[in-house]
Amino acid sequence: MRILACIALGILVAAPGARADEREPHLVMRQVGGDTFVAGDSPRIAQPVKGDLVAAGGELRIAAPVAGDLVAVGGTLRISAAAAQDLYAAGGQVELEGQVARNARVAGGSVSLAPQARIAGNASLAGGRIEVLGAVGGYLQAAGGRVLIDGRVEGDVEAAAGELELGSQARIAGKLRYRSGAPLRQDADAQVQGGIERLEMPMRHVAERSPAPAAFGIWTLGLMALAAVLVAAMPAFFGRVADAARGRFGWSLLAGFLALVAIPAAIAVLLVTVIGIPLALLAALGYLALLLVGYVAAGIALGNLALRKWLAARAARKGWRALSAALGVLAIGIVALIPWLGALAAFLALIAGMGALVLQLKTGAGPVRA
Repeated sequence: MRILACIALGILVAAPGARADEREPHLVMRQVGGDTFVAGDSPRIAQPVKGDLVAAGGELRIAAPVAGDLVAVGGTLRISAAAAQDLYAAGGQVELEGQVARNARVAGGSVSLAPQARIAGNASLAGGRIEVLGAVGGYLQAAGGRVLIDGRVEGDVEAAAGELELGSQARIAGKLRYRSGAPLRQDADAQVQGGIERLEMPMRHVAERSPAPAAFGIWTLGLMALAAVLVAAMPAFFGRVADAARGRFGWSLLAGFLALVAIPAAIAVLLVTVIGIPLALLAALGYLALLLVGYVAAGIALGNLALRKWLAARAARKGWRALSAALGVLAIGIVALIPWLGALAAFLALIAGMGALVLQLKTGAGPVRA
């Protein structure tokens, strides 16, 4: 798979060979063949990319065409250019104004396809709020708190939403199948040629009979304890991790995303050779540890940020840092319970924490900023 090979190569070469753009602080770029890797606070892609583009940033704008696949992760993503192959994007706010020649898989707090946007293939969208005002050439899958379809879809539509609305410009050539906790809101001018089918909502188990709340509490308490222990045992290292997650958020997202995808691919390659099986098992254990500590590291960074903002005078005390780390993990756990948006927030926290760890393991020790 071409995109997987591109990502696997990126994690090996992006960090050691990356260069900073002096015109824009905290911007790192790396080109390998025709592929481009970018991370920064507010990167803007203004020059055409000959191959694949893998980009991450706090505020990411892609305003030039991409000849290959486009992979983007960040806080705010605005894609106004054309992608000649597939689009994979995740962020707090994702806005697509350009064209995608193949398929699009997008997740975000809010996901918007502008009226001029066109996805030639299939689209899978997930988010707290989804607006489809443009055109989709294949099928559409949408899952969100509120889903608005006010554009053209040439294939079937499958939707799961708290609220589903069809606007006056909605033109669905296939069938609409949906699950929703509220009645469908359909404009009189909306057209669904294949008919509409409402599916039953999944049965909800009674909370008192479910072990999920207790399991969540035990798991979260364990992670909080782990965060406090890690900060108390290695305050300097996790201080640098917190600095990386906060000060190099875009680069942390990119590094974490690459690690999340490329390491399992590398493990699979090792497993096909007899001599590589022991290394694959060790790598698998390390990968599981990285997932766990990466999630905890995001809570440590969040707690550290809050401590420095509201109790700066106590930010240097080990006990307060351990307490803030535990509370940061708790905060992420609570946000993760929010329907639709919570899972995305937890995922972004995971990859940002993993990326900050990877950056520190790569760059080694350095001073901890006060």
